[in-house]
Amino acid sequence: MKNMKNNIYDEIEIEDMEYNKENSTFYYPCPCGDKFVITLKQIKNDENIASCPSCSLKIRIIFNSNDYLLYE
Repeated sequence: MKNMKNNIYDEIEIEDMEYNKENSTFYYPCPCGDKFVITLKQIKNDENIASCPSCSLKIRIIFNSNDYLLYE
């Protein structure tokens, strides 16, 4: 199992996430079978932690401040 330092399961590059343009949300597979979720609005607000709605795992999203412009 990954290092659970600060309750962060892993660090993921934003370009490795699946983006759903209809609901402006990024997804990434969670080991529990669900998906980590973070919205474009959260990214724009410089939030970088995505949570899984089915378990307690979280991931840190790595992105540059202007990366979100690619998704608007």
